[in-house]
Amino acid sequence: MFSVYVLLGSYTVTIPDFVTIVLNHLTGGEKIPGASFIVMEHKLPRAVTGTMVGVAFGLAGGLFQTMLRNPLASPDIIGISSGASAGAVTAILVFGASGAVVSAASLCGALGVATIIYVISRSGPGAGGSRGNAAGNRLILAGVGVAAALQAVINFLMTRSDIRVAADALIWLNGSLNPADWEKAGVLGMSLLILVPAVIALAGPLRILELGDDTAAGLGITVNAARLGLVLTAAGLAAVATAAAGPVAFVAFLAGPLARRLVRKPSLPASALVGALIVLLADFFAANIAPVILDGTVLPVGVVTGALGAPFLLWLLVTSNRKEA
Repeated sequence: MFSVYVLLGSYTVTIPDFVTIVLNHLTGGEKIPGASFIVMEHKLPRAVTGTMVGVAFGLAGGLFQTMLRNPLASPDIIGISSGASAGAVTAILVFGASGAVVSAASLCGALGVATIIYVISRSGPGAGGSRGNAAGNRLILAGVGVAAALQAVINFLMTRSDIRVAADALIWLNGSLNPADWEKAGVLGMSLLILVPAVIALAGPLRILELGDDTAAGLGITVNAARLGLVLTAAGLAAVATAAAGPVAFVAFLAGPLARRLVRKPSLPASALVGALIVLLADFFAANIAPVILDGTVLPVGVVTGALGAPFLLWLLVTSNRKEA
């Protein structure tokens, strides 16, 4: 899909030309007028950023859904994406920030929400031990409540801001790869170099936590510390992806269940690959096919993934009810 994304579309590039363009760019050779700029400054950084955004969202959704044993437990649903969005929108609308400051505010918002919902899920009777499922359910419910409150904050800020500044924030809120460049790709890549090893380190405890908190504790896992590490790592993945492309809707939610249906078991690598595939397919459709259908209108990638996610959520609820019946 990566090759299709780069080579095809509104501007097609042959494989020999692509190889020549990349090699000349790396060695300082002669550029192909027009084609070199389109490939190296538009198509390739957008494809690389989209792939990493999909991987990050896929891993974040897979971690939450596996840890909480609930297909609804994704950053979109439990407030992580809302926290990132609220942080970014506050930076844009209140402080007039842009660029790296917006990304930092998005990261802080996501991690702040993750900390809040974790603390709420651990408070009260039955928060741990044999009742770890109750804590997981509280985490989801706390996230849904926090997400609703933050959405109200976002709406309030949007209605109270200058319409031109609000329009900039709205573009970010839809989730888009249009601003993708090598700088954003580099920052996202460095973030993943830190977070992916953390996912690998936590994969073992995660598999044991699936057996239940009592069993995990009996096998030597420090349940609370492992769960906190998983929550912060998953929130970090969702936050850096949101900082790079905005809250691309439902990618984290879709990747895990689709990957599970493909490989017949929970799989973080499969979730990462499916997440990347969803983002690339959705953005290819938004940038190249939607303008043909919609008379020149180019859609943000988040609009396409949102349109895919809503019916999938309904289908998931229907099939879950059938299994329980």
